[in-house]
Amino acid sequence: MNTVFSKKTTIAIFVLPTIIVFSAIVLIPIFVSSYYSLLDWNGVGKGTFIGLDNYVAMMKDPRVINSIKNSLLFAAASIFIQLPISLLLALILASSVKGEGFYRTVYFIPVLISTVVIAQLWSKIYNADYGLLNTLLENIGLSSWAQDWLGQKKTALAASFIPTLWQYVGYHMLLMYAGAKSISKDIFEAAKMDGASRIRTAFSITIPLMRPILKVCLIFSVIGAFKVFDLIYVLTAGGPFYTTEVPSTLMYMTIFDTYKYGYGSAISVFIILECLVFTILINKFFKTE
Repeated sequence: MNTVFSKKTTIAIFVLPTIIVFSAIVLIPIFVSSYYSLLDWNGVGKGTFIGLDNYVAMMKDPRVINSIKNSLLFAAASIFIQLPISLLLALILASSVKGEGFYRTVYFIPVLISTVVIAQLWSKIYNADYGLLNTLLENIGLSSWAQDWLGQKKTALAASFIPTLWQYVGYHMLLMYAGAKSISKDIFEAAKMDGASRIRTAFSITIPLMRPILKVCLIFSVIGAFKVFDLIYVLTAGGPFYTTEVPSTLMYMTIFDTYKYGYGSAISVFIILECLVFTILINKFFKTE
């Protein structure tokens, strides 16, 4: 018993610093934000307790509804565009192609670059006057397609999707690549002996055995789409006319531009709940007996 107790004590001692740090930077701020969301408070002085009024007002606010819709579109783009591209690249690289290490590194480089730098880079590409995209279109005879990509309602949201999809394709590719490489080669050799083609092997063996890592990538992708902030803030700041606004940018502007700390905190709590709900749904979807 003394040995078991001492082991538990040792484990507790080593885990305690992590628990303290996690509580300080995650749990406590969540509880504080939840409390602020129940107040009518401008950040100065004493707030007035109003219960769930901020949440009721939030669900009736057209800007909030629009921002939620945009975040869902971001999540859909991540799931149906980003992850399939990442999976395709991972399967190709995992098949031991020539220059595998080089391509793996190149695809991962955008992940290492700051999101703010990425946003600045793409804002220059999209620039209506000297942007690379418009210059390219003009040089290939498609000058009629040149436009202000981030300044028009019809193109701003789609143009905002591309940088974040491009940045994190390599991140998910590397996770999936590691998952594919961890599968025993004996399985592939047996499939090859049975006459299975590469495509059949990918869909019948590789992808099913990658379910755990695919679940992780899906969760990371969805949560990342729901809490995207810096890229949108630098690219468009939610404009034009709130076309690209997402909950995180709306929360920031609500708190720091209009000083509605209670209302902004309600939006932040909603983002947390949104991520939690979708994480639970994804786990249930991938749950197997």
